[in-house]
Amino acid sequence: MMIKKCDKCPRLCAYLAENKIKNPSHFNGPVPPFGVDNPELLVVGLAPGRGTNRTGRPFTGDVAGELLYPTLVKFGWATGTFAAKADDTIVLRKCRITNAVKCLPPENKPIGSEINNCVAHLRSELQAMPDLKWIVCLGTIAHESVLKSYGLKKKDYPFAHNIAYTLPDGKVLISSYHCSKYNTSTKRLTPESFEEVFKRLTK
Repeated sequence: MMIKKCDKCPRLCAYLAENKIKNPSHFNGPVPPFGVDNPELLVVGLAPGRGTNRTGRPFTGDVAGELLYPTLVKFGWATGTFAAKADDTIVLRKCRITNAVKCLPPENKPIGSEINNCVAHLRSELQAMPDLKWIVCLGTIAHESVLKSYGLKKKDYPFAHNIAYTLPDGKVLISSYHCSKYNTSTKRLTPESFEEVFKRLTK
């Protein structure tokens, strides 16, 4: 789903406009999902980082992708070699990657109104995937955005690492700590604990 134009978030629009002046060769727009249109697995991140805003592909150019993409390859959800650029050889298999917030936020921190504004985009994505079985959310904001897209209350589905919930439509939501540089450098998330999340997925 490509969002060609959206002006619901003035702060994000202004920040992208500023980046277009500073870095005109970067993508500088709402970053579209990457992968197949009708997947079995949807991975939901927080928002584009600076690398993703440069390349225009989720988790590509940012440290988080260095753990996510090799893990997807290891568990058969992708093939190829990740090289942190949009023209590497990575191909997703029955998998799609998206973000809860589509545009680069200042300091990688979207505010509440921006998160809420993007819920409609995520809801539309989810409704357009009839074969979807698994939703892996990276971090609390992604987890809560999926719940909002379903009209569910977070108190009934609290976030925790490697926790799984069956949603009302039968899809399974599994959440993980975000594979960010901070979480991996502090060992809050390790490659082993991240892989435990993907071991839950059966094809």
